[in-house]
Amino acid sequence: MNHIKTMFLMVLLTLVLLFFGGLLFDETGVIFAFIIALAFNFFAYWYSDSIAVKMTRSRLLKESEAPQVYRAMRELAENSGMPMPRIYIMPAEQPNAFAAGRSPNHSVVSVTVGLLRMLNYEELKGVLAHELAHIKNRDILISTVAAVIAGALMFISRMGMWGLMFGGGRRDGGGSPVMLLIKLAALIIAPLAALLIKMAISRTREYHADATGASMAHNPEGLSSALQKMERYARGRPIEVNEAASHMFIINPLSAKGLGGLFSTHPPVKERVKRLSQGNTG
Repeated sequence: MNHIKTMFLMVLLTLVLLFFGGLLFDETGVIFAFIIALAFNFFAYWYSDSIAVKMTRSRLLKESEAPQVYRAMRELAENSGMPMPRIYIMPAEQPNAFAAGRSPNHSVVSVTVGLLRMLNYEELKGVLAHELAHIKNRDILISTVAAVIAGALMFISRMGMWGLMFGGGRRDGGGSPVMLLIKLAALIIAPLAALLIKMAISRTREYHADATGASMAHNPEGLSSALQKMERYARGRPIEVNEAASHMFIINPLSAKGLGGLFSTHPPVKERVKRLSQGNTG
């Protein structure tokens, strides 16, 4: 069911790009914006593991430092028929973790210092299984494609704003008051639509990773318990991390109170726990 939702949202995001791009520019402008976004995000996808490690100040974790992490990850990787990802540790007290990499053979999983201190073995295994599930489900590729389309839409919106400011909308009969008003509304709605759809894609992938991870670990209670512990500790104690990297983590590393929670790339932990307890992956 999650695959169908993701496909639907990706198609919807593409249609939003084509609709607003066609409204603000001709097809040449849409193609140009798409190529620009593709170039930037292709680089980010190809080097996503090294970029993520540098952005979060993570370092390679030796097995002698945390044998329980290697034990759990080795067991999960063998059971799922996947290669072992490189394991890193991030210097943060908030319990959290993230996965990055373009494929199972080029992937990393990073855990925070706080995560190792707070969770027991079954909870730790549940978190690692969730991150391994992201790698197995190729979520980095999906998020990159979504970023390409959303990035192109943002680029078109900004160019459209400059065009209206310098009178570009008056060409070819596009300068009528009604058309100018429509274009102005599109400039406001287009980025918001891209943000909301991209957020929905991210939330769908989180639910799917929860379900896949629970299946890998053969223990949904471990992940459920870990999520609740992590949320309680993380509430009001954000990690100092670039907002562009926040979607990678298993729970939102930034503060998600008030309006911030409405636009979070992560679904509510309460709903995630509920779905895990019910075995609901839809």
